[in-house]
Amino acid sequence: SAGDAGNPQHLLDKYGADAVRTAMMFAAPPDQSFEWSESGVEGQGRFMKRLWNLTQDHLTEGDVPSLDVAALSSAGKDLRRKTHETLKRADDDYGRRLTFNTVVSSVHELVNQVSKTEAQTDADRAAVREALRSAVLVLSPIAPHVTQALWSALGGEGLLVETSWPEVDESALVQDSLELVVQVNGKVRGKIEVAADVDKEAALEAAMATENVARFVEGKTTRKVILVPGKLLNIVVG
Repeated sequence: SAGDAGNPQHLLDKYGADAVRTAMMFAAPPDQSFEWSESGVEGQGRFMKRLWNLTQDHLTEGDVPSLDVAALSSAGKDLRRKTHETLKRADDDYGRRLTFNTVVSSVHELVNQVSKTEAQTDADRAAVREALRSAVLVLSPIAPHVTQALWSALGGEGLLVETSWPEVDESALVQDSLELVVQVNGKVRGKIEVAADVDKEAALEAAMATENVARFVEGKTTRKVILVPGKLLNIVVG
């Protein structure tokens, strides 16, 4: 109404419709205003290319067997957990919250995880395939053109708009291990990898085996040990 809207045609010509659509959805929740920036479109264009290249690199490695969850490495389990976290979040973001910006953000995170995962086994490669197909499917309502091409390349049948939404595998969300931040008197002194159901005594033992933590505790009396499950261990000494 103010007559100051720009013509998006040059952006469509330069970056493609999918990048423009994704940039608009990523900029802010649909009920909020945002400051338009061409750099946002450029960034989503780079993301589209990254997803495309990751998929092509994966496809050059050859056929992928059916996913054998029991044969997954630690990295494969982490990737599969991220895949199903993304699906679960997208269910809520699309269906209840209507926050499409967080849908795009969660796909970014999943693609980052794919790029960092070194597939050690055939099962890991199958987990990569599952992650890529899930990323493509979740993003398809926002970027329908490139995702349809990638879906077909990844062995998907038919049109994405006619494809059933995948179900979340709750068992994939269960963590075998997790990382705890270790504090001494409230200051971060290290991180430890522990079992997901670790108790306070076992967490303390693992922390004390860390050189930097032991250095700040040695020669002092342990007054209290505070375990915040899944987050941190704080050792109070004096």
